[in-house]
Amino acid sequence: MPSFWAGRRVLVTGHTGFKGAWLSFWLAELGVEVSGLALAPDTKPNLHDILALPKRGRFVHADINDRTALDALFEAARPEVVFHLAAQALVRRSYATPVETFATNVLGTTSVLDAVRRCHHTRAVVVVTSDKVYENLNWPWGYRETDLLGGHDPYSASKACAEIATSSMRRAFFGPAGHPARIATARAGNVIGGGDWASDRLVPDIVRGCLGPEGVVRLRNPGAIRPWQHVLEPLGAYLLLAERLCSAPDAVDEAGNDEAWNIGPDASENRPVSEIADALIAALGRGRIELTPQPGAPHEAHLLTLDCAKARAGLGWRPRLDFAATVALTATWYSAWARGEDMASLTGAQIAAFTEAEA
Repeated sequence: MPSFWAGRRVLVTGHTGFKGAWLSFWLAELGVEVSGLALAPDTKPNLHDILALPKRGRFVHADINDRTALDALFEAARPEVVFHLAAQALVRRSYATPVETFATNVLGTTSVLDAVRRCHHTRAVVVVTSDKVYENLNWPWGYRETDLLGGHDPYSASKACAEIATSSMRRAFFGPAGHPARIATARAGNVIGGGDWASDRLVPDIVRGCLGPEGVVRLRNPGAIRPWQHVLEPLGAYLLLAERLCSAPDAVDEAGNDEAWNIGPDASENRPVSEIADALIAALGRGRIELTPQPGAPHEAHLLTLDCAKARAGLGWRPRLDFAATVALTATWYSAWARGEDMASLTGAQIAAFTEAEA
């Protein structure tokens, strides 16, 4: 609802990341007074710079566990809504940096909620975790919000811990316990779209391969099945969830808004890695696949799906883009970037088209 967001004060942690940059840009397009805290971008190119985010709000480069910087930004921004996306978000990197991963994803979440606890302006917090918070049993049906949390790799385990930490902070300090802010967590599936340049992540690796001099896309696990969705799908859900939290009554929330929410595509849209690689190669018009199995590589789950019935029933949310549309939007963005087009205009146009389709 554009009328809800216009003029509202919102803070986004992790605004230099892929999803955080898209969300910050979208909020600015809605007329929000947007602020953010994140580490400086760690890739070149990066979406934060391409979209010229520093011109669109108050953004600070600092570690999420820098309590002084966090408190100063909360005091200056006085956010009514907080979206917490700052994270070490890469599974394979978590094997190399487990301590950093847990410090960022668990302690960082606690630091943000503690800052919220001292900010009397905040009314809603959406903590973004991951579909990987579940103890993955490789079963064929989707995980529900009440299923067991766990995690084989440090990234997955740290996000499961972030869920537990959020629940603890909420019950100890918020709602009936004191601070009026409502807090929910959102567990999204594998998100793709234009502007992601993270290392060791599938779509950026495919795009780099297709657009590189050799045109080679190297796949290590082509049969792994994931719930792929365009970045605008979960971001739209986060916005909707924040609106719902702000309108929730002050008493215990019978509707369950102050809980965890799965946000993912329909099960029929789940695809193996090889299929999304083939689709992007076809859409970009260049590239070929080489299989490069890595027998000694860290463990990666073969199958993961989400049951999103709760979001459909409780939020009235549903995915809008099928697999073909998701791939087309992603390829269009990267192709335009490669041609040197105005990417802020194109990004805004993709957001506008998505929201018009939602109406």
